[in-house]
Amino acid sequence: MPYGKYTPEEVESRGEATYARNIRDKVDPEHRGKFLVIDIETGDYEIDADDLAATQQLLSTHPNAVIYGLRIGFPAAYFIGAGFTEKSR
Repeated sequence: MPYGKYTPEEVESRGEATYARNIRDKVDPEHRGKFLVIDIETGDYEIDADDLAATQQLLSTHPNAVIYGLRIGFPAAYFIGAGFTEKSR
């Protein structure tokens, strides 16, 4: 999703910082493996087992959201091949 006033690197940086600072301790480990999407401008977020559902939920309340998404407890949202393990704290 292109955002005019943010580079992809800025979206990632702000999303990761918001997650680490304000959200991680509230959602991990209870929601480990679910998808979380954050509006990097407001800090609001949604969680769902389906990434598209989480995105649609966030967009229903914040139609102009600048969205950063992640999979709780994992280094990447998706994987191809053998896979990966959960992040260690």
